[in-house]
Amino acid sequence: MLSKEKTLEVLAIMAEMFPKAECELTHRNPFELVIAVALSAQATDVSVNRVTPALFEKYPTPEAFVAAPVEDIMEMIKTIGLYRNKSKNIKACCSMLIERFNGEVPQTREELMALPGVGRKTANVVLGDAFDVPAIAVDTHVERVSKRLRLVKQGASVLEVEEALMKKIPKEMWVKTHHRMIFFGRYHCVARAPKCESCPLLDYCQEGKSRLKV
Repeated sequence: MLSKEKTLEVLAIMAEMFPKAECELTHRNPFELVIAVALSAQATDVSVNRVTPALFEKYPTPEAFVAAPVEDIMEMIKTIGLYRNKSKNIKACCSMLIERFNGEVPQTREELMALPGVGRKTANVVLGDAFDVPAIAVDTHVERVSKRLRLVKQGASVLEVEEALMKKIPKEMWVKTHHRMIFFGRYHCVARAPKCESCPLLDYCQEGKSRLKV
């Protein structure tokens, strides 16, 4: 695996590549971010952003979602994968927000993860982007990039990837690093055809060298 020093060198190069990396999900407040991130599971941010403006216009609060028939929510998000379960989770999530948190999005990981449809990744995104709480959310891009660059062990679980990155990266860099790694994985080190031949990180990447037979 790459040392802490080399890991920080890699991240500095990613920062040069994507200096403006940030959350690409459209949202105006923590509540909308919770719903948008939950919708993005096994779906693209682009597909989520197509439906959320109208969805949040019609249902701007937890109370509005709770009052809506689940079939109406399904109709509005039916272009997103797993839309049936996500519609049910949205209503259940909003019910819990009202009943346990006075309609406000909680600001701890444990409380966020208690919400239906909210896992650790979603909780970490909300903590970092809505409340400026240091967190690294490990999605498919972060996991792939971390393993390709040998920042973590190849057999590491999602939680182990998160914990390994947290040990190597200064806390104040966690949120920015999360976004830069996502951008790097989404737009450069893509799953099926990574741009190894033009990658400024090739010298650090054994997998990239193997692909190019360097």
